[in-house]
Amino acid sequence: MFSLNNIKRASGATKKKKRIGRGDASGHGTYSTKGIKGQKARSGVSNLKRLGMRRQLLQTPKLRGFKSLQAKNQLISVSVLNANFKDGEIVNPQVLFDRGLIKNVSDSVKILGKEKLTVKVKLEKLKMSKSVREQI
Repeated sequence: MFSLNNIKRASGATKKKKRIGRGDASGHGTYSTKGIKGQKARSGVSNLKRLGMRRQLLQTPKLRGFKSLQAKNQLISVSVLNANFKDGEIVNPQVLFDRGLIKNVSDSVKILGKEKLTVKVKLEKLKMSKSVREQI
């Protein structure tokens, strides 16, 4: 009866992997098919070097530069505060996120701008530039 549980590969379709370095009785001799001495006889030789892929590896373009693991500040302009807030309101990251002015609450927020701050708002948990700090 032919069914899924008794399907087998054709004979000769698969070949066992050569296990080298398992002693003289393994059938691969004293040097385990690696020859005597030399760089390729030792452990830790890169297979890329052995396969002739070094030139190809050197030709592939790599991403250059440095990417910091620390998140950057989310920037808010003073003109955005003037346009979106009224006098007496509290401005913190949660309020800015709710109004769609920043992408997430977890990253720090910094207020920048050389414009004049026309609304009197209370700023909480926000970083600010020197010029904005002087206005407050």
